[in-house]
Amino acid sequence: MEWTPRSGDRFAVPDRDLDGEVFVVSEMTIEPVELETGGIVRFNGTTEWALDSIAQDEVIWLPHEAQLRALLGERFLRLEKVPGGFAVELEPEDGEPAAASRHVDIDAERAYARALLAVLSN
Repeated sequence: MEWTPRSGDRFAVPDRDLDGEVFVVSEMTIEPVELETGGIVRFNGTTEWALDSIAQDEVIWLPHEAQLRALLGERFLRLEKVPGGFAVELEPEDGEPAAASRHVDIDAERAYARALLAVLSN
């Protein structure tokens, strides 16, 4: 999926001993910059570790609930609380069986992500 970083977006940096760290784009500290060579994510004023910037295509976007719902578009029918979590129900795509599909996980954001992965895999 195409990602245009905006303030408030979350991302992870794989393969840099930063597993489990979630970064947030903020013009004050983490700023997306478009260069002739491609997009980068610049770390301003970061003294804790030696990373001034990283190519945008080397980070993993972690979309939040509203972004995931928007990416589902008109296929999204509803979010429902179910025992143990949440279910996202999707409108069947043209040519699919008439029943809506349900995607369940322990929280709403993960349920949206499962639904989006199902849509993208078709």
